[in-house]
Amino acid sequence: MDVRFIAGFAVISTTPSQDTELFVGTMGLPLRPPSSVPDAEYRYTESLEGAKHFGVWPLSEAAHACFGTQDWPSTHAVPQSSIEFEVDDVEAAAAELQQEGYHLVHPVRTEPWGQVIARFQSRDGLLLGVCYTPHLTDV
Repeated sequence: MDVRFIAGFAVISTTPSQDTELFVGTMGLPLRPPSSVPDAEYRYTESLEGAKHFGVWPLSEAAHACFGTQDWPSTHAVPQSSIEFEVDDVEAAAAELQQEGYHLVHPVRTEPWGQVIARFQSRDGLLLGVCYTPHLTDV
């Protein structure tokens, strides 16, 4: 697997307003909601030096992205963060992970914002993704 860069990192939060206050109010990070969903609890920036994408991701939204439900299933460890690795071939990377014994949380799919991604969890519950993100790569 050829990882090109870290495409994104997000704190997964059960208290997104409090964590947003920490990162925006206390630390002064320029986090904002997606322009397509201005009232979303999700906050992120793509203008923080050293990170392609950093965000505060509500656990309910992570559950919806992974399982299509607002609740994280009890069959999976509750993650505290998510990291996504940009690769050239998401299908091949997902297959390699499965050959190594990792179970995908969901198969390779294209998100509404154009990112192609497959997610899985590390053995201790970290939510990980292998992805191709056109707006971060094709610059």
